[in-house]
Amino acid sequence: MTAGVLAIVVALRWRRMSRVTPLRLERLWIFPTFYAVVAVALLATRPPVGLAWLFCAAALLIGAALGWQRGKLMRITVDPETHALNQTGSPAAMLFILAIIAVRSGARYALEGDNFLHLNAFAVTDMLVALALGLFTAQRIEMFLRARRLLDQARAQSRISSVAT
Repeated sequence: MTAGVLAIVVALRWRRMSRVTPLRLERLWIFPTFYAVVAVALLATRPPVGLAWLFCAAALLIGAALGWQRGKLMRITVDPETHALNQTGSPAAMLFILAIIAVRSGARYALEGDNFLHLNAFAVTDMLVALALGLFTAQRIEMFLRARRLLDQARAQSRISSVAT
């Protein structure tokens, strides 16, 4: 059942991936901020205990590293005339997310049996929430920094072109 739903979602995302969409730098902070509020609320409701905090911190860092890599896989372009930013999904970014889902499923399977880490379902959920927070936040930070750099380069190129003419 889960595999079927995942296949449908991936198929729909794969179709939309080649479409160019506007990238608005001023809006990149919205989703990570919303998710951070949700993550804090979840962690405050039932805080991790003992080593689970360490695992959550590690998951946050791993998520940030994965998010940075996923952000680098997103294609960002600047229209040379209007300086409008656009983004296009990358097949590599989609495969990257599928790999993360596979690793997550493998980890869930490993934790179901003889749980050598002695983590309960709440601790695992907290770790996944921290991983997602790191992923979403770092992806958008990487995209913001790269898009701003590309925009600055396009503007500088326009100034050079206008001075030369």
